[in-house]
Amino acid sequence: MTDVVIRALDESDAGLFDTLPDPLGAREGHRLTRHRPDWKRVALRDGRVVARGAWWGGPDDAEPVNLNWFDVAEGEEEAGAALLRSAPWQVELELNLPAGWRDDLALRSAADSRFTAARKAGYDLLVERLLYRWTPGHGLPERPGRLLFRAEPDDAVFFDALRRIHSVTLDAHALKAIEQGGPDQAAQEELDFFHWCPSPRQWWQVAHTPQGEPVGIHIPAHNPSGPCIGFIGVLPEQRGHGYAYDLLAECTHFLTERGAEFVAAATDRGNVPMAKNFAKAGFPVVRERLNFTSPATPG
Repeated sequence: MTDVVIRALDESDAGLFDTLPDPLGAREGHRLTRHRPDWKRVALRDGRVVARGAWWGGPDDAEPVNLNWFDVAEGEEEAGAALLRSAPWQVELELNLPAGWRDDLALRSAADSRFTAARKAGYDLLVERLLYRWTPGHGLPERPGRLLFRAEPDDAVFFDALRRIHSVTLDAHALKAIEQGGPDQAAQEELDFFHWCPSPRQWWQVAHTPQGEPVGIHIPAHNPSGPCIGFIGVLPEQRGHGYAYDLLAECTHFLTERGAEFVAAATDRGNVPMAKNFAKAGFPVVRERLNFTSPATPG
């Protein structure tokens, strides 16, 4: 067997990326994603693509924020691992899979090949997530009408709310940030992400009861691929009343009133309460995601 050649692509040969089969439907899953040709890399054996990766970031980012398209041909896990190890960007890996992939032997085999390659390259599984996509055909979730919502221009209000919300959280990325730098780091990472999104800062809202008691926050957003539920969070002392659904319903209405023709969302598989709220609000699971931390990133 000849050695693998790993190379970056550019505008002139970006078509090489598309010569590998796509059993997990990544192309359809990324139909709204814009990948830069020079952030794509392939592994070739005898001139044939046997592994590929597309790194992704916002239009103004100087470096990718993650690797969200990674494929290996059958039996080429070592080539896939070499592709990951040789990349100049050691960032989180997202493997996006069809919903219910575990129940299909062919899909599971293809997914396992990618997991094996990632682990050989030193990546560790952080969390499994459910990806949602609401469209008008599912009907707008009813607003319960229990809360009052208003914009809040002061980032300190959101920072404090995020610290409190993450003090009791099921979110794996928040727990990782807390382990690394405490609740302040978790809150700051969230704020940094919301500011990175191209949607207006004025969209961020706080929720109160009619009596003026603070309940939580919701952040409608647009990421570079379109409208999404940026964040839903209920303060610890207000949990147990089902307010997360109220926040989710309001966030969905907010986006559709501003022209959204779909609304994307995600939650950790282990966050069963939030998954139930998405189901209640008419958000179907359209794909599943496994997030792997890179060997260069503290796990």
